[in-house]
Amino acid sequence: MIEVTKEILKSVYQPRPIDKAVRKYDYGLLLIIGGSDFYSGQPTISALAALKAGVDVIRVIAPKRAADIIASFFPTISAYPLDGNWLEKRHLATLLSMAESAKEVSRGKTALVIGGGMGRTKETQEAIAEFLINNSLPMVIDADAIYALAKSPQSIKGENSIITPNTYEFYALTGREIYQLPDEEKVKIVQEEAKKLQTTIVLKGKIDIISNGKEVAINRTGSPYLSKMGIGDAFAGICGAFLAKGIDSFVAAQAAAYINGLAGEMAAKKMKDSLSVLDLIEAIPKVIG
Repeated sequence: MIEVTKEILKSVYQPRPIDKAVRKYDYGLLLIIGGSDFYSGQPTISALAALKAGVDVIRVIAPKRAADIIASFFPTISAYPLDGNWLEKRHLATLLSMAESAKEVSRGKTALVIGGGMGRTKETQEAIAEFLINNSLPMVIDADAIYALAKSPQSIKGENSIITPNTYEFYALTGREIYQLPDEEKVKIVQEEAKKLQTTIVLKGKIDIISNGKEVAINRTGSPYLSKMGIGDAFAGICGAFLAKGIDSFVAAQAAAYINGLAGEMAAKKMKDSLSVLDLIEAIPKVIG
């Protein structure tokens, strides 16, 4: 079993070359699909965390109200508005087209994050499930998208993707209740489920359990003050930043868990109960610097 340490950062951050030109997109384009009429913050948090983690370009695709709010506050984030208040099946052609165009413009350095703030209405869940089946990009499947994936978990089998459940979302995905089990049992079960899906699962908790079905890694960074809204969205964004750079999902998940947890620790020392996810995001450069 691997204990995640600062050494993992060497696997995701290499010195940039000084003897040749570096172009935009060389370090990734990340698509973020999320949000709804009520939830505009989730895709924004993922985007801001991904930028601090080092991805070159962010594109958010969200229902119009969420996209407009994001565009008005953050000129560094491109936001594409979908008609309506939430994701619908009529949007699928647009999503798939934008995913393919992102892959082309970024010369293949592309990934996506999906799920934050999307909701669990029947139509939205069906639209997410169909998108997961047809998408060809590496993905971080988070939050509401995990519930959609549960309907067709084999749709991502063998892909370089990351699923980021808490214990309840893990139950929704696998049907296995693990909340009160000892950590040793959780490790075994996460590895079994990751092996079934042939992808990487991160079970978020006091310790993060990360497995690709073959290996298991444990991340112990974090703080009891990280119970605030948006912490998981930041984690998803950091994972996405590394996938967009072409990093293997198992390595990307370890590095993201370490960074998210340690940035949270640093922010908590200063802010304690006043901590917000924006404090965590601002601490990311201290972790990777």
